[in-house]
Amino acid sequence: MARIVMKFGGTSMAGIERIRHVAGLVKREAEAGHQLAVVVSAMAGETDRLIQFCREASSLYDPREYDVVVASGEQVTSGLLAITLQGMGLNARSYMGWQLPILTSGHAAALIEGIDAAVLERVFAADGIAVIPGFQGVTEDGDVATLGRGGSDTSAVALAAAVRADRCDIYTDVDGVYTTDPRIVPRARKLPAVTYEEMLELASVGAKVLQTRSVGLAMREGIPIRVLTSFDDRPGTMVVGDEAIREFDMERQLITGIAYDKNEARITLTGVPDRPGSVASIFAPLAQGGINVDMIVQSVPRAGQRSDLTFTVPTASLAQSRDLLEKAREGVGFDEILTDTNVVKVSAVGVGMRSNAGIAAQMFQALADRGINILAITTSEIKVSVLIAEEYTELAVRVLHTAYGLDAEDAA
Repeated sequence: MARIVMKFGGTSMAGIERIRHVAGLVKREAEAGHQLAVVVSAMAGETDRLIQFCREASSLYDPREYDVVVASGEQVTSGLLAITLQGMGLNARSYMGWQLPILTSGHAAALIEGIDAAVLERVFAADGIAVIPGFQGVTEDGDVATLGRGGSDTSAVALAAAVRADRCDIYTDVDGVYTTDPRIVPRARKLPAVTYEEMLELASVGAKVLQTRSVGLAMREGIPIRVLTSFDDRPGTMVVGDEAIREFDMERQLITGIAYDKNEARITLTGVPDRPGSVASIFAPLAQGGINVDMIVQSVPRAGQRSDLTFTVPTASLAQSRDLLEKAREGVGFDEILTDTNVVKVSAVGVGMRSNAGIAAQMFQALADRGINILAITTSEIKVSVLIAEEYTELAVRVLHTAYGLDAEDAA
């Protein structure tokens, strides 16, 4: 017998027929003798619909009332799943975030501060199944709060940690983690397992399988995650620690996967003065505005000459970034602000980079051989990312996937 948190995404909950199917999966695990808590998302598209209502009501909506509105989507699906499970003869009941409670800070993109597991322990002791709306909690003032987009994954992992679950199963619209996007590379392979660090990097550079916050929390708490789909019985992908990875995959590649992210905008400031503090005075207002800067490239001038500074920001933050930089222009003394949204970040991720030299050089050469120019570079211990023109996205992903030996041998 295991203690499992099962989380179902919006596509799995999109309508009564799919909810019945989910209930069948939950029943199967219950009949196997497992203790279960089930976390659900709103029906596919419902959260977007509720957010749009808030925007139509007022462009300057109150975050507290926004949370009241958008949290309702998950409340509907949790109640419907509990009703369906009860109809199957199971001892199921829904529990809102405030009933456990799931304690959070702030509104609209709140952080989980703690979860009282006492209610869930009583449910397990009575052979019950708790159905919990994801994405929501309660503030110290008793207000409903939401965790930001994708927050249901975080809810599930946090609950798994609170009840010391053996595993957190996250059911999505894909059947696992692939070496890259199968829509671009038909020879992409599904991975039996990835490390927490690899999944964090993949999620941060464009892979949409899991929310970054949920993976970080699972890594801190040591909660194994299984990524699978509710639409078939294929085994999925395990996300685990370094020490457990060999149990699943003895012959790992140096590179685990290739990811891409089109949510990048390039900003170039020309004529930046060569003096102490110039760069700090550029990035300080962006930091104060909550804008994440990723890649940074600065031309190296001769002493006393001006340089050009290039960096990237999320596309959604481009207008705000430009406005903040215009306000800082006179104080900094740069000449022009040039922007470009027709770019993409392509990344190679793998723990094998730690102990093997030449990974980055292999990437640069493979792109050069296809005439793809690199606009910017950034690295971490297990990741190399390059910024290239968006028109080369699919070619770059295919080239790198092949260059690192990730193509499936038995693919058509």
